[in-house]
Formats: sequence, C-alpha cells, structure tokens
Amino acid sequence: QVQLVESGGGLVQSGGSLRLSCAASGNIFGIYSLGWYRQAPGKEREYVAAITASGTTNYADPVKGRFTISRDNAKNTVYLQMNSLKPEDTAVYLCNAHQPRDTYWGRGTQVTVSS
Repeated sequence: QVQLVESGGGLVQSGGSLRLSCAASGNIFGIYSLGWYRQAPGKEREYVAAITASGTTNYADPVKGRFTISRDNAKNTVYLQMNSLKPEDTAVYLCNAHQPRDTYWGRGTQVTVSS
C-alpha cells in the first residue's frame, strides 16, 4: 500500500501562485510515475501533470507554461508549482502514484482562485 497526503492548497487571487506538495509513504518501492489530477464541482477528473522516476515531465495543455511538476526523491515528495492562476484552475487537486500493478490516490487539497 502507498499513502499519499497532499498539502498546500488554499485561496488565491487570479494571477497568483501556489505550491502543492504530495508526500508518499508506505510501500513506495516501484513507483514509476507520480502525478496530479484535478476535479472541479460537477466536472470529470482531469489530468494535470506527471513526472516519471527518471524525471521526465508531462503537462496537460491548459497548464503548460504555468505549472511545473517536480519531485524530491529523498523526501518521497512530488510538488506542483502553479503560477499565473486563473479562476478556471479552481478544483480539488489530487495526487496519484503508479506502480506496475496498482494506482494510488490521495484525498486531495482544495485550490480556489478568485477573480
């Protein structure tokens, strides 16, 4: 089992920044990808970004150039630096971790961007 705990969400004005963190614990051996998704009220869960064990990153088009995903392997933590935030970025942001046979999810952290 892998446990994921997100933090860093909050209320920010349009154009502002936030940095989300996701700490992984438990049986973290074999995690090959860590990522972020988001879900706004009444909408489907949406992919945001991911980073592989080797550091390769990938972003959804709506966040390219504004969000940066990174990881600290020593701390078993993945980060999401979010800049130039827009009201449409408002959502619960969830962290996930992929192992060869399992995918794990955190409970999420709320990000609210006011206009």
